[in-house]
Amino acid sequence: MFSPDDTIVAIATPPGRGGLGVVRISGRLAADIAGQILDCRALIARRATFATLRARDDRSCVRDEIVATFFPGPRSYTGEDVIELSAHGSPVVLDAIVRGAIDAGARLARPGEFTFRAFLNGRIDLAQAEAVADLIDAATPLQARVAFDQLEGSLTSCIGRLDAQLLDVIARLEASLDFPEEGYHFVEPGDAGAQIATVIAQIDRVLTGARRGRIIREGATVVIVGRPNVGKSSLFNALAGQPRAIVTDVPGTTRDLVSETVDMNGLAVRLVDTAGVRTTVDIVEREGVARSVGARAVADVLIVVLDQSEPLTPDDRQLLDDTESRRRVIVANKCDRGAAFDTSEMFRVSATADVGLQELRAALVRELTGDEALHDSAIVSNVRHAQLLERAREHLTRAHGALIDGDVPEEFVLSDLHAARSSFDEVFGIRASDEVLRHIFDRFCIGK
Repeated sequence: MFSPDDTIVAIATPPGRGGLGVVRISGRLAADIAGQILDCRALIARRATFATLRARDDRSCVRDEIVATFFPGPRSYTGEDVIELSAHGSPVVLDAIVRGAIDAGARLARPGEFTFRAFLNGRIDLAQAEAVADLIDAATPLQARVAFDQLEGSLTSCIGRLDAQLLDVIARLEASLDFPEEGYHFVEPGDAGAQIATVIAQIDRVLTGARRGRIIREGATVVIVGRPNVGKSSLFNALAGQPRAIVTDVPGTTRDLVSETVDMNGLAVRLVDTAGVRTTVDIVEREGVARSVGARAVADVLIVVLDQSEPLTPDDRQLLDDTESRRRVIVANKCDRGAAFDTSEMFRVSATADVGLQELRAALVRELTGDEALHDSAIVSNVRHAQLLERAREHLTRAHGALIDGDVPEEFVLSDLHAARSSFDEVFGIRASDEVLRHIFDRFCIGK
């Protein structure tokens, strides 16, 4: 996948201009390469050192003042010798540093290669490496909190405890099999079954929050639907916190999908405004209605908007029927006016008067996660981790049933227990395939 023997270099800060830019070098030649491109005194471990960028030749006379920091391995991010160079955030300067390092013997890093080396060198496990990418991508404080908890090892510790309990059962079952003639029984089938049941129950508790964790990590899509002029665009703007959608009294103003990602009580929600659903001969509006119907199919939750100041129309009733089987929140908009129908089981809001919006946000979060306040971080937020835990649970359930029934040889029980441990190992990356590793680390930016 990657060559771990090369010394690599990359810009670690985002593209563009800024007050500072950081170039990272990692590998056994890092200090030698830094010495070739910098004019400075000897670098001291973990101490910032002032330096100047050495001009490479007459054609490239780029100079800059630089702060260089040396992190010797194995106590560095990658586990190798690492040099971090902080310069002014000019793309010209940063590119000159990278080209100088390459001329001195480094290779341009590939996406995720620094973190991949941290994984290879045992600085972090695979679950923690995935948490690094999640932390970089976090768009809300809650996403950042969940990612940081996993980076600190919350999932690693949890699965480690499960694995230790399972290893104890395996060791005692194998010991009993090793001394059958002597009649030693290091564990009775009933006791082993009880221990396995305990592990299954703990996995179930972890998986209970997995859906909520996935929504926190990946975000959700909420689509606003309704007939024309019920206030969909006004509600969209109010929830988005800015006038993104055009609002007029003319029916059919919204012809296309308008979207905005918002922080909704900690969740990253992609909010989508759609064309009003009605029968129309206007070819452009008809296409907008078709896109509205298509957006419903991919929504995690629908906001069905009704105008409470007018009686329900056939289009309203048809929309309510069409969305009855979907996860939805029904909104009676324009609650600052009189109600023309029963709104007792709906969320009464006024998008223009800012009434009921906080309650609506809380209702959407409940519908998405089942938890209004989201007080606790989810231990599992990654689909890969959840699938591996579910696979482990299947093996453990089969092993538990075999022990309780007593009609299956213990060798087959042990086979399922080892398979469950293999699933745990895949979470950590001990048994991960090259394809899985490539898929994970390709998500990273080049400098990480």
